[in-house]
Parts: sequence; structure tokens; C-alpha cells
Amino acid sequence: MENWALPEINLLLCNRCGACVEQCPTNAVEMEPEGPFVVRPSDCTYCALCDAICPQGAITCSYEIVWGNTTTN
Repeated sequence: MENWALPEINLLLCNRCGACVEQCPTNAVEMEPEGPFVVRPSDCTYCALCDAICPQGAITCSYEIVWGNTTTN
């Protein structure tokens, strides 16, 4: 099984507003009876949009992918 970097959802902070589900560009997040979950990990592109839009701060992306130029000296 592959390891995916996935957003972490703290269900204790989540108010089930559904913003993460509505805004997920790949539909990887779905609302379950307990709250939102990344139900299709292979579809998650780790764009961190869910982290940015969560009004409760219930979603955390443990690291951010940053593309940049590298130079060799």
C-alpha cells in the first residue's frame, strides 16, 4: 500500500459546514455521518485548499509543497 500525504481533519473542531467537501477540486473529501473524511486518498492532490478554507481551522496539512528553482554552484 502506498503512503499518501493527506490533510488531517480534527473532528472535534469541525462544525460539519461542508466547505471542504464542496471546494475539493478532486472530490476526494466526502461528508460522512461523523464528519468529513478523505475517502479517496489516491485522488487527493494535496493542494491544501481544504486547509485554507476551513472556517474552524479543523484541517491541517502537515507540510506544503513548494515548487522553486534550484541552482547548482
